[in-house]
Amino acid sequence: MAAKAKTKEVSMEEALWKSADKLRGSVEPSEYKHVVLSLFFLKFASDKFEAQRARIIADGMEKFADNIAFYTKDNVFYLPPESRWSYIMENAKQDDIALKIDTALFTIEKTNPILKGALPDNYYSRLQIDTVKLASLLDEINKIDTTKDKENDIIGRMYEYFLSKFAIAEGKGKGEFYTPKTIVNLIAELIEPYDGTLYDPCCGSGGMFVQSIKFIEAHHGNKKKVSIYGQEYTNTTYKLAKMNLAIRGISANLGEMAANTFTNDQHKDLKADYIMANPPFNQKEWRAVDELTDDARWNGYEVPPTSNANYGWILNNVCSLSRQ
Repeated sequence: MAAKAKTKEVSMEEALWKSADKLRGSVEPSEYKHVVLSLFFLKFASDKFEAQRARIIADGMEKFADNIAFYTKDNVFYLPPESRWSYIMENAKQDDIALKIDTALFTIEKTNPILKGALPDNYYSRLQIDTVKLASLLDEINKIDTTKDKENDIIGRMYEYFLSKFAIAEGKGKGEFYTPKTIVNLIAELIEPYDGTLYDPCCGSGGMFVQSIKFIEAHHGNKKKVSIYGQEYTNTTYKLAKMNLAIRGISANLGEMAANTFTNDQHKDLKADYIMANPPFNQKEWRAVDELTDDARWNGYEVPPTSNANYGWILNNVCSLSRQ
């Protein structure tokens, strides 16, 4: 008698990728992760909000159920009615659902200052996604119970999965660069960032910072003793980094905007105790021939060649260290 074939369990990440892939024709594959992650954040934040609201009411403090302070004290974002997932799902099949999603994200950011610059601005309306496909994606995300994610690691997991899938689909050099979690963990174990200033000049979605804080917590350290600074060139990834750190209650200075570390260094006076970085290696034409030739970061060293930015990244980091 033939044995029954085992049904392969589909992971949450894989299920969402397949759902996002249905956007093909409406959205470029390179946009999948940004479309999905912002919606996923909305569901995640709403689930946290509803759980906190239920606790407040259960404790006999219903009159404080709409008091923002009763949410922020526990690192929970307060969501106005038009930003809640239940409202989005009630209107998921409406022609103006993209506008409602944009409004929800805008309102959450306005209500929670820690999210300033973290969420997309008028993103879904600009994409003009087919309403039926967007509703289908919302249905898939609605099936996920984000409350199971006790360590608030779900956004990071989703981002890493989508980024790796895109990198594979597009080929090396066409997608974004990201650092596997195993490598980040190794770096944290090697430098042991227990206290002081931590800096990543090309921070991506903030994975180096997240794993550093996890390292500190795993070794019973005090994460309040670490000051975090970073910079990211790509605007959508900059927003993801701010989102990624905010949901974990990690305070960080990522600069006022997404910017090129070489041409617009937003932490030029910083002297960090630790630098964790995985720069985009072998960048070509990273500066013009007559650009940055007298930059203070090269003082005492040869000016990095325009053909390859590796030496430039090394000198940037050397200059940014407090102990040289």
